[in-house]
Amino acid sequence: MKITAIKVYQSDLPLVEGAYAWSEGKSVSVFDTTVVRVETDAGLAGHGECCPLGPVYLPAYAGGVRAGLREIAPQLIGADPTAPGVLNRRMDYLLKGHPYVKSAIDVACWDIAGQAAGMPVCQLLGGRYGADVVLYRAISQRPPKEMAANVAGYRKEGYTRFQLKVGGAPDEDVARIRAVRATLDPGDVLVADANTGWLMHQAARVVKAVGDVDVYIEQPCATYEQCLAIRRRTPLPFVLDEVIDSIDMVLRAAADGGCDVVNLKISKLGGLTKTRQVRDLCISLGLAMTLEDTWGGDIVTAAIAHLAHSTPEEFRFTATDFNSYVTKSIAAGAPRRANGRMAASTAPGLGVQPDFDVLGDPVFAV
Repeated sequence: MKITAIKVYQSDLPLVEGAYAWSEGKSVSVFDTTVVRVETDAGLAGHGECCPLGPVYLPAYAGGVRAGLREIAPQLIGADPTAPGVLNRRMDYLLKGHPYVKSAIDVACWDIAGQAAGMPVCQLLGGRYGADVVLYRAISQRPPKEMAANVAGYRKEGYTRFQLKVGGAPDEDVARIRAVRATLDPGDVLVADANTGWLMHQAARVVKAVGDVDVYIEQPCATYEQCLAIRRRTPLPFVLDEVIDSIDMVLRAAADGGCDVVNLKISKLGGLTKTRQVRDLCISLGLAMTLEDTWGGDIVTAAIAHLAHSTPEEFRFTATDFNSYVTKSIAAGAPRRANGRMAASTAPGLGVQPDFDVLGDPVFAV
């Protein structure tokens, strides 16, 4: 089988809540997502999606996805989409770094491989564990009472795991954590995610002030070394996110005892091929994982669902359903949350059918 065409689409995804805010005053109201369609000489077509969380979260931005695809897509015509290892080596040769640029193509090729095999992608990634996947809800940064009310509302919808956006003034963040924890039941999971927003002295104050609270601390500071210093000052369970961008960083964190959970974002690692590799390493190391991406719509959510479903349940800390955060659907067949959970499609491939009436014409094609 050979790739015969690659088409690239752009779509804006407005947020249900109007805006999404996190540390250091950063916020986004509309997400700029890129959808890739990979066509083959076998009549099969696969789809992938990449949606950075604006230009200020990670070294990635929406315009960069499409600029990078213009560089590499023409040189992938004729490649075998069912050989992910060969394809990824080719993309890495054509474009050094910029893993997020390559992610949607990689995911689209997994979609094709699943269709060719007559199997859902989760089967190709290792098999299907469990009936569904438990989701977390990210809670946009607001005053403490508003965040607590927001959590209470989502809890009524069936969510039991919450990622609280902190990383602001320490005293207010302590109030946020305590206010939200007070609304939860003992079995509910609360993560205080600073998104690198604290300096070490601020993080130290917060972890000391909430030492008696049932809460996870996520990515308090900008660098791994700073996070490790805070990790060593608190007995609270610890999550690393932004700094987990490679196998090397996972190995380092595991060797240092630097965390209890890691967040694996598909596009940050370069697609399902490389994320599966890191996922399997984490299983061998005994590290639990959040399976997710930077952001996205229906196609990203489908890819997350297949990755999460193919991960043993005891290592699956949580996952997310980004298509429930936005007002626009770009594909049929994507997972839809039900009582705080979702399930990957059982159809071959990702199980999604893009809505080209919504996506419109491609911004470019080769």
